[in-house]
Amino acid sequence: MNKTFKIYAVIFIIVMIILVLFEANKTERTDWRKNFDISQKSPFGLFVFNNEVNALFKNKIKKTSETPYDYYQADKKPHNILVVEEDLDRQSWNKILDQVSRGSDAMLIVSEMPKQISDSIGYYDSQISFEDENVLKLTDRKFTNDFIHLDKFPSGRGFTFIKPGVEVLGKTVEKNNSDQANFIKISFGKGNVYVHCEPLFITNYYLLKHGNVRYAQDVFSYLDDRETIWFVENDAKVSQFFLRFILSNPALKYAWWVFLGGLLLFIFFNAKRKQRIVPIIEPLKNTSVDFVKSIGNLYLQEGDFHDMMAKKAQYFLNKVRMDLLIDTQHLDHEFAKKLHLKTGKPVEMIDEAIQLIKKAQDPYAQVMKEDLAKMNKLLDEII
Repeated sequence: MNKTFKIYAVIFIIVMIILVLFEANKTERTDWRKNFDISQKSPFGLFVFNNEVNALFKNKIKKTSETPYDYYQADKKPHNILVVEEDLDRQSWNKILDQVSRGSDAMLIVSEMPKQISDSIGYYDSQISFEDENVLKLTDRKFTNDFIHLDKFPSGRGFTFIKPGVEVLGKTVEKNNSDQANFIKISFGKGNVYVHCEPLFITNYYLLKHGNVRYAQDVFSYLDDRETIWFVENDAKVSQFFLRFILSNPALKYAWWVFLGGLLLFIFFNAKRKQRIVPIIEPLKNTSVDFVKSIGNLYLQEGDFHDMMAKKAQYFLNKVRMDLLIDTQHLDHEFAKKLHLKTGKPVEMIDEAIQLIKKAQDPYAQVMKEDLAKMNKLLDEII
């Protein structure tokens, strides 16, 4: 066991001990999120309501994970519809309203009126109060003694615009504000739509308080004694991720992240220290210049200046044809004029260069080394 591995092992053990101590001394925290989940035992879950719903509806309730749009593909006889804080699409709301118009009753326990419903039955503005406490009461005198005192995070929502013909069944009473409607009934076709905008009254926290269940019983008593369809969230939406058990347990989750962090550190430091040496590759040399020098030295040694001038002239004229698009068949005054206009070089320089080119093209001309050097310099300056 090398020294590096021992250091990693000691660090890992120390971190694990610290996490265990934190976990052992951690106080249980209450989840106050308003999840309205039938499987959650947190204060604002619906676990208790889900267990007591059969008694509330006299065993005439049916839960379905289908959306209303999928469930109502065939005609159904009149029944009750229950929706609790569900995010349904427009098509599903339209299906619910279609069933209500045929004689069913729908009870919507939602903190905000769905736009699809409000557009169909009339506009209802919602008001929000920020009081820490309020009381939910029903307007019917026979329910005077049945109320719920909300002392934990009430939404404070209520309806501020009540359309004529809408019956107010319940209200929110606050100390510093006027009463506002929170439970209404709207006739729609052959049926009715009931909307309660404070779903907290059916959560675990409030149903477990003594006497509060009576208020829930009173609210649901407005529905006829018949089959009730409760649309709940699809249970099939449970994550199928292979690590869901580990990540759902806080202790296992911490251990998993520590393991991954340690593994990444181990890979990083070992890869850095044991990286293979990259060999130095010499770049390829450009031998073109050396080749040209060799050929030039060969011509100089042979003393064939005339041939070198001819090749230089041929190269120059080819470049004039390709780059400047000037005809080089006749090296006359017209050629010199065009070359002067396109290059901007003095006429005297161009005339002198033309004379040297003609001399290079004449196989019988006597050429000296100085002629080659002079022509080479002139042609390089022109282009």
